[in-house]
Amino acid sequence: MTGPDPSFMMRAIELARQGMLGGAGGPFGAVVVKNGQIVGEGWNQVLSTNDPTAHGEVTAIRDACRNLATWSLEGCEIHTTGEPCPMCLGAIHWARIGCIYYGFGIEDAARIGFDDRAFFREFSLPVEQRKIPSTTSCREAALRLADEYTQLPLKQLY
Repeated sequence: MTGPDPSFMMRAIELARQGMLGGAGGPFGAVVVKNGQIVGEGWNQVLSTNDPTAHGEVTAIRDACRNLATWSLEGCEIHTTGEPCPMCLGAIHWARIGCIYYGFGIEDAARIGFDDRAFFREFSLPVEQRKIPSTTSCREAALRLADEYTQLPLKQLY
C-alpha cells in the first residue's frame, strides 16, 4: 500500500487555516475523498456557528453526505489536520469511512489547548463512575417506540 496523497492533507490544512484566521474555530480541517476525488470539505466552525459539534471532520462528513446524497461514506477516506476526538471518531464510524489520515496527534492537540485525553479516559470508565450522571427514564415507553420502529415496513437500517 502506498501512502496517502499529500495534496488532500494540504487542502485540509488550507481549509483549517482559513477558518482559524477567520475566527471560525481552531486549526482543524478535513476532506473526505472517494476514488481519488474530494467529495466533502470542512473546517472547525464551533465559534462561528456556536455549535460544539461543528468540528472539521463533522462538517466535512456533512458536506460529503450532502454532495453524494447518501448517509453512507463507505469506500471513502478522511484526511484531517488533527487526530479525531471521540465525537469525530464516532461520526467517522457512523459514516462508514474506511480510512483516517491525520496530521498532528492527540498529544499535539493537548499541547495547544485542545485536550481530548480527558474524554477518552472518561468514556473508558463504567457509567456509574463518569462525571456526568446518566440513568434510564421512561424506559417502557422508549422500548415501545423502539418496537414500533421494528414494525415499520420501509425502515432502512444504518
